[in-house]
Amino acid sequence: MMYYIEDQIAHFVLDNGKMNVLTPQTYKEFYHFLKDFEINPEARAGVFYGAGYAEGRSFCAGDDIKNKYRPERTRQQELEAFLFLHQNEGEEPSRPGWEEDVYRHRRYKPIVGAVSGYCLGAGLACLLQHSDIRIADPTSKFGLPEVAFGAAGLSAVTRLSQHLAPADAAWMALTGEFIGARDAERIRLINEVVDTENLIPRALEVAKLIARHPPTAVRVEMEALEIGQAMDRYDAARFGQQLYKLHRTNYEGYGSKEGFFADRTKTRGS
Repeated sequence: MMYYIEDQIAHFVLDNGKMNVLTPQTYKEFYHFLKDFEINPEARAGVFYGAGYAEGRSFCAGDDIKNKYRPERTRQQELEAFLFLHQNEGEEPSRPGWEEDVYRHRRYKPIVGAVSGYCLGAGLACLLQHSDIRIADPTSKFGLPEVAFGAAGLSAVTRLSQHLAPADAAWMALTGEFIGARDAERIRLINEVVDTENLIPRALEVAKLIARHPPTAVRVEMEALEIGQAMDRYDAARFGQQLYKLHRTNYEGYGSKEGFFADRTKTRGS
């Protein structure tokens, strides 16, 4: 996986063959890149995409299932590997391993996902966990095919029912069928469909729209989105009010129009 920061935007780029499949090493790198992204003041937003999209390579077709990354273990060793991730990993990451850290990582900086080609299984899980706005091109296909092979459970990892209406989430999780870009846009799995040549430029454009805003304000909104969705309406309203008041106290001249708008950035039409 590649990672770099340019013009306040962090680039997370999957780069592993035509299908950009995920390996234990990819997960390990992704986790550490996410950690750097969170603490690096040079990065205000991110974009997440697959290398070679212009040449027909996919965003990510999921985990690499052709190669064996799970060493032979006794049941006791398997339990210990699950409970104490990484302690016996040695030089080569294995499974279970860093995928747990990637899926559990709580992120408070926004990422724009850009999808071309297949986005399947664990690739879709990573997209939903680590992008907040999603752009796709007409070639993109989304799906959770694991159910057909008896390897189910990713609908929980992706929190699919929180992203989609229940019937749409059930369709994807239970049929294992793929959906195209227009259907993904219709059910709001993605935000926009653009031509392939405009995929990354559009993702960067959206990321820069976010990056121009005060980082504290973006951080507060990200926390409100993340935590508020797990609350009922009453608790969410109270939580939002407290966040709003806390944020306003950071401005010199609290309670005045001048203080509140001192760090305001221009928006469209202003």
